[in-house]
Amino acid sequence: MKNALGILVATAGLTLAGSVLAAGLPSVGQHECAACHAVDHKVVGPAFKDVAAKYKGKKDAVATIAAHVESGGSFGWKLGVMPPRGLGASNADADVMAKFIVGLSK
Repeated sequence: MKNALGILVATAGLTLAGSVLAAGLPSVGQHECAACHAVDHKVVGPAFKDVAAKYKGKKDAVATIAAHVESGGSFGWKLGVMPPRGLGASNADADVMAKFIVGLSK
């Protein structure tokens, strides 16, 4: 039973890591953001690809996403509330991730 649980946890971790690494997620995203988000599927928060789709074509998308990371909130997703700065992201980190997320829609 312990072995089965260990294998399940390891498999889930590798699956998440593979998703994160495959998309070229910036290192800040691997540390602060990946606890609640993934590139291609909902975890606690929405998938980064879903966020990119929501803001696709909007001129201020990078600034809006960065501001949301900095201020925290639910942003209409109805998945709960992200705390301000997630798990400790700086303003520079928020800008890096916002640019990455917007780039997913291209």
